[in-house]
Amino acid sequence: MERDLQQVEHEVARILAETDQPVEAYAATLSAIGTGLGWELGSVWETHPESGRLHCVRTWHSGGDVTEFEAMSEWLEFEPGEGLPGRVLASGEPTWLVDAPTDGNFPRAAAGRRSGLHAAFGFPLWSARGIVGVMEFFSREFREPDEDLLRTMRMLGSQVGQFVARRHAEAEVRVSESRLRAMLESALDAVITMDDGGRVIGWNNAAEATFGYSSAEAVGRDMAELIVPPSLRDSHRRGLARFLQSEEPVILDRRLELTGMHRDGAEFPVELTVTRIKLPGAPTFTGYLRDISARKKAESDLLASRARLVEVADAERRRIQRNLHDGAQQRLTSVLISLSRLREGGAVQEALLDQSIDELASGLQEVRELANGLHPAVLTERGLAAALEALALRAPIPVELDALPDCRLPEPVEAAAYYVVAEALNNVQKHAGARRVVVSAVIDAATLVVEVKDDGSGGAEEEGSGLRGLADRVEALGGQLGLESPAGGGTRLRAVIPCS
Repeated sequence: MERDLQQVEHEVARILAETDQPVEAYAATLSAIGTGLGWELGSVWETHPESGRLHCVRTWHSGGDVTEFEAMSEWLEFEPGEGLPGRVLASGEPTWLVDAPTDGNFPRAAAGRRSGLHAAFGFPLWSARGIVGVMEFFSREFREPDEDLLRTMRMLGSQVGQFVARRHAEAEVRVSESRLRAMLESALDAVITMDDGGRVIGWNNAAEATFGYSSAEAVGRDMAELIVPPSLRDSHRRGLARFLQSEEPVILDRRLELTGMHRDGAEFPVELTVTRIKLPGAPTFTGYLRDISARKKAESDLLASRARLVEVADAERRRIQRNLHDGAQQRLTSVLISLSRLREGGAVQEALLDQSIDELASGLQEVRELANGLHPAVLTERGLAAALEALALRAPIPVELDALPDCRLPEPVEAAAYYVVAEALNNVQKHAGARRVVVSAVIDAATLVVEVKDDGSGGAEEEGSGLRGLADRVEALGGQLGLESPAGGGTRLRAVIPCS
């Protein structure tokens, strides 16, 4: 018997060394153990990764009709502790049954009895992850427990279990690699992998389409020479060298907008995110690049469109102002002079003439106010500082002018700044309940910074129609509008407008 066990050990070791697939190894191992030790039926059970239950993955038999028993084994599942496989799984130790069909915990007893089966043993397949399966064997004889056999099976179970776990892990890696490769090849973004020497080691289909080089042409080449414009190559190489020396992630895992270069030398804007691949050894990096030429053009077109809208609106205000000044206003002034002269001619219609003069004077004042509201004449004639001073004088609450520009600015810039302050003062008057407002307009590094601060109740809404219109006007000039208005903490409206 000892010699038979040694032969089985050698045969199983040979099978595991020469076989690649777990199912093939199962079949050969069952045959080697069953034939070598004189057992007529064997099967392998594996644990389900999610449910933890055992299911039969392979059977073997050497003779006799055991079809019913094999069929039952193939569709059954066992919980830990249930049946012979479940008992081995729960205990983690080999188990021997002298007469399996008479055992109280043997769900296949009837089929086993009809197949003429009696003695049985099972042993676990151990791996570093734990028990990955169970092997069981049956005989048509009654057999007493054999400790040498069980000891040998415990060792063989460990070898088979490690083999199966290793093959499953390799299969999982292959599947994961295939899935990752498919994702990379179907990605819309260019995905480029680079080693610590700056050489390309990965280049997906989108990279081919974006930069014009095939994968075969790109892999192994210096990445800077391929896709970085000449003016930026030194900076790229210095940055790589700095990271390799200090490992300080200056640009890693950040979204940047840079310039890339096509194979034909054309430069275009790209969005880039670089991450380090966390693997042992020298660092490698993966860059995710996206051609944003279309987005940049759309942004430029939108900005130009908004600028044109603001320009058209301002021009329309100026046109209406001129028409009111040169047309209706002049006519009303002429009527007023004529009626004044008529009144000097007699007293019969004096009361009616007085009333007409008063009404015309009021109408003329209204026209003047309307013209000023469309585009203040003082803004056109004297500039932003004078226009803000006029706003402060007309405001119903105290307005402190903290700082004003001492020079003229481009007309769209002055108009935007004026309407920011006018809208802010209007909102303060309507909603804030403030006692004091501070206005400043300061030129800083080729930008005009306009701030309006009040000591009111706060809680202003940034999405209001008035502020949204101001934001459009400011952003159309390439600027930004910001609002800080905590409840009970006053309001601060800040516009940053380029002066160019």
